Amino acid sequence: MSDSAADEDSRRVYDPDASHGFPDAKLNAVLEFVDRDEEIQTYLEAQNINAVDRMRYNDHGVKHIEIVRNRALCLYELLKASNVEFNGAGEQGLSEADESVIIALAATLHDIGHVVHRDEHVYYSIPLAADILDRVLEEFYNLAEAVRMKGEVLHAILCHHTAETPLTTEAGIIRVADALDMERGRSRIPYEHGGRGINTLSSQAIKRVSLYEGETSPVLVEIAMTNAAGVYQVDNLLKAKLRGSGLEDEIRIVAVNTNENHEQLVERIEL
Repeated sequence: MSDSAADEDSRRVYDPDASHGFPDAKLNAVLEFVDRDEEIQTYLEAQNINAVDRMRYNDHGVKHIEIVRNRALCLYELLKASNVEFNGAGEQGLSEADESVIIALAATLHDIGHVVHRDEHVYYSIPLAADILDRVLEEFYNLAEAVRMKGEVLHAILCHHTAETPLTTEAGIIRVADALDMERGRSRIPYEHGGRGINTLSSQAIKRVSLYEGETSPVLVEIAMTNAAGVYQVDNLLKAKLRGSGLEDEIRIVAVNTNENHEQLVERIEL
């Protein structure tokens, strides 16, 4: 079986329109708590005001968080299935079940600093997320466990920024998953308001992102783009996030131009 975008088979593990249930009871309990929490959900809505309404950037709100979190957890499942080592929870003396919780909470809270400003938002996310984590973690952990979990979640949030270096596999996943939300729907709002910056136009060119179990690596990411503008998303943004994530050898990325009606300046990119 080849790693090709034409293969729609049992390798497919992610559908952006599907709701995901995960087998771990603790993770599901945390996700249910987060999705019902009024403060968290208000942050996720409010963080889009600066990013989209005021600065015409791509979506950083509820849908972005949902996609990043689902893709992060799918990356986690694929990497675990290939026996990739996770060190964040383990080095803190936490359980294996806490790995996915760290990933889910970091994905949920990584962009809340946008309520302060888009610029340098990752550094504003840390104190805001820290306050929320104090309240959330006490529902599921004793004091010592909560302190350790908090540190790991904040580390993963910080390291989704390319200026910082992930020191855990959990943090590396958040960094890559953040860049995997690149489909055209993410740029719908700024595009409809007349935004024509490179982030908006390149996102409009991305038709689909699919995650599979790879043959030559634990994860195969296939990206279907409709024109060469999508190269910016792949070669500039995603490549920058993958570099230094600690997952460079575990994730293979293939982008294919699916536009058959016009001359194709770029047919295929592979990272």
